[in-house]
Amino acid sequence: MLFSSIDIGSNAVRLFFANVFEVKGKSVLEKASLIRIPLRLGEDVFRTGSISETRIENLLKTMHAFKLLIDVYKPLDYVACATSAMREALNNKEIIKRIYSETGINVKIIDGEEEAQIVCAVDKIYTSKKYNITMYIDVGGGSTEMSVVRNHKLIDSKSFNIGTLRTLSEANINEWDKMNDWLRIFKNEFGKIYIVGSGGNINKLSKMYSTQTGNCMSYPNLKQGYKHLLGFTLQQRIEQLGLRPDRADVIIPAAEIFLNIMKITQSELIFVPRIGLSDGLIYTVY
Repeated sequence: MLFSSIDIGSNAVRLFFANVFEVKGKSVLEKASLIRIPLRLGEDVFRTGSISETRIENLLKTMHAFKLLIDVYKPLDYVACATSAMREALNNKEIIKRIYSETGINVKIIDGEEEAQIVCAVDKIYTSKKYNITMYIDVGGGSTEMSVVRNHKLIDSKSFNIGTLRTLSEANINEWDKMNDWLRIFKNEFGKIYIVGSGGNINKLSKMYSTQTGNCMSYPNLKQGYKHLLGFTLQQRIEQLGLRPDRADVIIPAAEIFLNIMKITQSELIFVPRIGLSDGLIYTVY
């Protein structure tokens, strides 16, 4: 059965199509198609508090295109959600109304904790008995969402205004302190937490620098990759390392966020299954 999701993020807007089917009583998701448009709504919001008319027009064009693709693919159902940049934008209600009026797409603005729980809905991951809990970490352009799962049951979730695009615009020390304090709630589990990372940046970091097997990346690999990237200018990351322009700048703060979390939780490995909010939205609509 084909389903679709639209994720309006701070850095990019995504349209995801996936087939969901049952295998031995468990739902399995198989990617069919993904379209990603780097609109960077967060650049406006984190600087001025609102989304500019130019970016609104680009968003509307993107949503028109997405609706046409949905009409052609004909999924059984679809859902559209907006995250950090849109929920903070002073003109978000006007934009949501315009999207619905011009495209018929009903966009729901979700809060940070709901976003964390949606990512966690993809909890189909096997962990060995040496880990006491699983911590899902989704680093986006405007925020970082974390969920803690024990025996496939959500026990806590939290969202922090620490994102890759936001970090390039501002340095919020208080928010970093809040995140670190929250992590220390689980200090008795440090060294026994199975870290699961999601988002385009950790996917790219793992692909570029991991020497592990099974979609895992070690803390030393991540640290080495971070230091390597710092040795290049933005233009060199694009031209010599082949990074997309909208990835070449935000990949640095993404690495910093994951390194900070792994260091505090004393985690030597991070599992990178290439999942994210778009996948979670598919599971929820299914």
